[in-house]
Amino acid sequence: MYAIIRTGGRQYRAEVGQTLDVDRLPQDVGESVEIEDVLLVGDGDKTVIGQPTVDGATVKATVVEQFRGKKIIVYKYRQRTNYRRKQGHRQYYTRLKIDEIAVK
Repeated sequence: MYAIIRTGGRQYRAEVGQTLDVDRLPQDVGESVEIEDVLLVGDGDKTVIGQPTVDGATVKATVVEQFRGKKIIVYKYRQRTNYRRKQGHRQYYTRLKIDEIAVK
């Protein structure tokens, strides 16, 4: 069984026992999260597509870790104008372990 969930403006394919890295959520490590923004639930031959979400479907997960991603460099440059800007960025992420996919 799997589900397509939306959190932080992005969509993820979630299966029970899988870990997902999503944009930062306000929960602490060890807390459980219930995601109700489920767009699709698939189970073998049976698929339920939401319009826009599946009614009564929830995905329960546990926060495993709060961390920051790899540093990326944003470099802006315009030739012949002596214009150079260098800036770094590290995105905050939350690692979730999917515990249960429930459909009512």
